[in-house]
Amino acid sequence: MEGVLWYVLSGTRGGPNRARILKALKQRPRNANQLAEDLDLDYKTVRHHLDVLLDNGVVDNTGGDYGSVYTLTDRTEQYWDTIEEIIVEIE
Repeated sequence: MEGVLWYVLSGTRGGPNRARILKALKQRPRNANQLAEDLDLDYKTVRHHLDVLLDNGVVDNTGGDYGSVYTLTDRTEQYWDTIEEIIVEIE
């Protein structure tokens, strides 16, 4: 899991926005529209990053396609110290 986190957060150009999304989801579950508004990002950008995080098992979603609510996976929660370490590196 550590390798996946380093890849999705620091190995690509979108890492800083993915880190912001994870920090927001750590506070509370949200849908893509809420994340876009709260983080002042384009909806399509947020959807792209959520898809990357979903594909890599970092977040889960529930509900329908448009209204899906995203949460951190239990495994991501277990590695939160690693995420914080990566965030320090990329900021």
